[in-house]
Amino acid sequence: METDRLEEVCKQLRLSHIPRVIGTEGFETKEDWLLFLLENELKCREELKTARLFKQAKFPVRRTLDNYDWHDHITLPNPTTKEELISLSFIRQKENAVFVGTPGTGKTHLACALGQMATHAGVETRFWRVSELVGELERQWKNNTLEIFKHRFDKVKLVILDEMGYVPFTKEGAELLFQLISDWYETKSIIITSNLEFSQWNKVFIDTRLTAALVDRLIHHAHILSFTGESFRLKNALSRPK
Repeated sequence: METDRLEEVCKQLRLSHIPRVIGTEGFETKEDWLLFLLENELKCREELKTARLFKQAKFPVRRTLDNYDWHDHITLPNPTTKEELISLSFIRQKENAVFVGTPGTGKTHLACALGQMATHAGVETRFWRVSELVGELERQWKNNTLEIFKHRFDKVKLVILDEMGYVPFTKEGAELLFQLISDWYETKSIIITSNLEFSQWNKVFIDTRLTAALVDRLIHHAHILSFTGESFRLKNALSRPK
């Protein structure tokens, strides 16, 4: 009866991972047993939280920095270091990171890997391809639900905007994206990947003044990494046996 009552109380307290078979065998004191159960519960809750944050982030693929090549094709600005990026200190300081360079050189891989590290650290993160985000902003605006959509980012600390510049925007889409990024200015961290230099962004945003204002907000407190070299995807494709 005591075991049944203990399980019932655990459920009421939402201690869902307390083992169903409850016993103190193997523990010197009841306090040691209780501490083990509670620490196990905390560990399980952290794992559930990480899984929830990862699912909410909507990364397109799982990526890590294991064996990631930092040396030959990435130029980091002084005083930015690889260790500083991996520490995620730029997120805590609400700084941005902009990855600019040729397609296939690892920009999205690095962005996703850092984003997934952030979710493991408990940082609420969102991943968006820029063209899809602009399309969603336009749809929400037409449905008069734009403000509701913006509130989805209230608790988000890191936003990854992938493939800036691959698809040009409409005037309305460019303005909506500018407004959203302006709202995030100095309140969140943004990682942006782009195959275009900043001087070419007016091809995407059309309006020169809007482009200048957007770039100004993004590069303030930003770590700008330059990616060069041959596409990894192309290199791997050419190296495959015929």
